Amino acid sequence: MKKSSQFDAIVVGAGPAGNTAAYVMAKGGMKVLQIERGEYPGSKNVQGAILYANALEQIIPNFRDDAPLERHIIEQRMWMLDDTSYVGTHARSDDYNKPPYNRYTIIRAQFDKWFSAKVREAGALLICETTVDRLIMYGDQVIGVKCDREDGEVYGDIVILADGVNSTLARKAGFHREIKAHNVALAVKEILFMPEDIIRQRFNVVEDEGVVIEMVGRITAGMTGTGFLYTNKESLTIGVGCLLSDFKKCADRTSPYTLLENMKHHPSIAPIIAGGEMKEYCAHLIPEGGFNAIPKVYGNGWMIVGDSGGFVNAAHREGSNLAMTTGRLAAETAIAAKAAGRGYRADALSAYKSALDESFVMKDLHKYRHMPDILQRNPQFFTTYPDLVAKAARTMLTVDGVDKNKKMQNITSSFRKSRKLSGLIGDAYKFWRAFR
Repeated sequence: MKKSSQFDAIVVGAGPAGNTAAYVMAKGGMKVLQIERGEYPGSKNVQGAILYANALEQIIPNFRDDAPLERHIIEQRMWMLDDTSYVGTHARSDDYNKPPYNRYTIIRAQFDKWFSAKVREAGALLICETTVDRLIMYGDQVIGVKCDREDGEVYGDIVILADGVNSTLARKAGFHREIKAHNVALAVKEILFMPEDIIRQRFNVVEDEGVVIEMVGRITAGMTGTGFLYTNKESLTIGVGCLLSDFKKCADRTSPYTLLENMKHHPSIAPIIAGGEMKEYCAHLIPEGGFNAIPKVYGNGWMIVGDSGGFVNAAHREGSNLAMTTGRLAAETAIAAKAAGRGYRADALSAYKSALDESFVMKDLHKYRHMPDILQRNPQFFTTYPDLVAKAARTMLTVDGVDKNKKMQNITSSFRKSRKLSGLIGDAYKFWRAFR
């Protein structure tokens, strides 16, 4: 016999997606329970990250008044690295220096804790240091959760899963299969303490201005992945991530930590992090399968949000933006279903998927749907091309008495020798297809 519900909604997880869902539903008048297995929200997320203001602005318009923000980003750098150098582009504009700012660097432990306080102010009940073991079913309907506590059964009209990549609860319930190794990356990060005045000097910024550097090339040792560096107020966040499947196939068994250490010693990176004192180190999984790897995200009495659903933009890494947007759309669906009195069967919750399809979330994921497969099958984008581009730049910029026409001939010859004409044409098509 089905027991009566103690809550209108139960949210599992207190990251950006879970906090957003809990906040919106609580503000909408629903009785919400949020369960977090960490000591407190953010306790498992010591790393730095980028916050995109738009998604948070839609639910907490005045968040800038008291949110723990590090720096607003005024410059984006894109680097392609060989073993000794980089070739890149910078996009910097004073327009990004005018409030309201669009992007910020944050420290997740501080930000998640702040966001959770807002959730509780909205009326939700938070329970920490509690693990949800499984979902409680009544026939094919989710009606609650079983926790690792005595008398740990809690009942709710709807359960929203925000428990991270490869959601254990969704897998146990049979909502989706275990995520495949080629659809998830393992990223390692460090936060390096550095005096504020040094950061300003090295990155040519003042006050709370910030810089983001995203990197591809030899730093991933031939594996599919990227590196990154963010400026915080008094620290730098540096990290690198590659597909789990590539780590498994790696002939020399390079560990993620070794990859990060080698990256930190790259001649183009070492000078800008010199003297930094490591404060924190962490590793975490990131969904990388893109559009084609997203599982079913709703059913009878349940919805999936954030990383649990694989919502990461392969082109722009808008993790927080997508996570909070999915949390908001799921919460709005739950509120509408309650108001309509239709219950929380799949036909009512299908509005969540419709809302996702109409949002930038699925539109962007669909636009870049070919990218994961193309990058995984073509390691030359991380090895051969960074080498060729760096060599071409050195050739053109070196004054050695050789005329420019001869230099261009030499560059063209090196590209053809490395990839042949058919390979170059094929790679150009693949690159176009990944971004079209």
